[in-house]
Amino acid sequence: MEQIELNMLTIEKCLVCGSNQFEPFLVCKDHTVSKDNFNIVSCKMCGFKFTNPRPTDLVLGDYYKAEEYVSHTNTKKGIVNKLYHIVRNHTLKKKIELISAYVSRGTILDYGCGTGMFLAACKEAGWNTIGMEPDDSARKIASDQDLSVYSNKDNVTSYIKEKQVEAITLWHVLEHVTDMPQTLAFFKAKLKKDGVLIIAVPNHVSYDAQYYKEFWAAYDVPRHLHHFDLKSMKALLQNDGFKLIETKPMKFDSFYVSMLSEKCKTGSVNLVKAFWIGLMSNLKAKDSSFYSSTIYIFKHA
Repeated sequence: MEQIELNMLTIEKCLVCGSNQFEPFLVCKDHTVSKDNFNIVSCKMCGFKFTNPRPTDLVLGDYYKAEEYVSHTNTKKGIVNKLYHIVRNHTLKKKIELISAYVSRGTILDYGCGTGMFLAACKEAGWNTIGMEPDDSARKIASDQDLSVYSNKDNVTSYIKEKQVEAITLWHVLEHVTDMPQTLAFFKAKLKKDGVLIIAVPNHVSYDAQYYKEFWAAYDVPRHLHHFDLKSMKALLQNDGFKLIETKPMKFDSFYVSMLSEKCKTGSVNLVKAFWIGLMSNLKAKDSSFYSSTIYIFKHA
């Protein structure tokens, strides 16, 4: 059951284990748009963290309306955005190499493709590309690059048949998904038997998350609805018929997220401090494997 009050939605059942017993975890501020505070709760049974209550679908889109939200724009204003684009251009090639290690070229669906930078790189590398992006302005930027990008799952379904896609990717997207059961069922239906599902999300047990606590930028409330770690991600996907094959670190994320976190905490970007925290996070993760962000590679169970 879900209760809606004043454009806020209260979740009463854990997405991972189904429990209705939660406890407070953190109160975080939306530093990007509204400046409001939002609660993150923890399931008492399995420990899964999620934003609760959260904005309804009717108003959630308003929380993305900021030029600073770089996945929906190509802005390079400010040092953080400039560094983001430099790193993104470097990592695009690495992402394609990662996918190619599991499946040969074919059809790839980038779910939540933003402005289409990754899809464009895939198309150049010889993939048949499909994108899904609900944001109108981001989708237009992607479409202007001659990419096939659709606004929702239903439109994608009309284009691709069952079990037709070799690879489905979500680069920092799953934490935004409002209709998780339907979305995971959609992936299961569209992915080929030997296909690969690749999901990249922030990791709230990383050192930089522990250091910055409520100021950790990757909590990004209320846009980030779900806050994953290895245990919760593995359990969630296992419930829907996927098995975890491997995980990979996203080592650049600790530096980028630390820069954003410094701005959330102090109001300015302390590059030296952010670099140090990012470096410490990666060094500690060599033993724990708790990197700032993790790539999860799944296949059909």
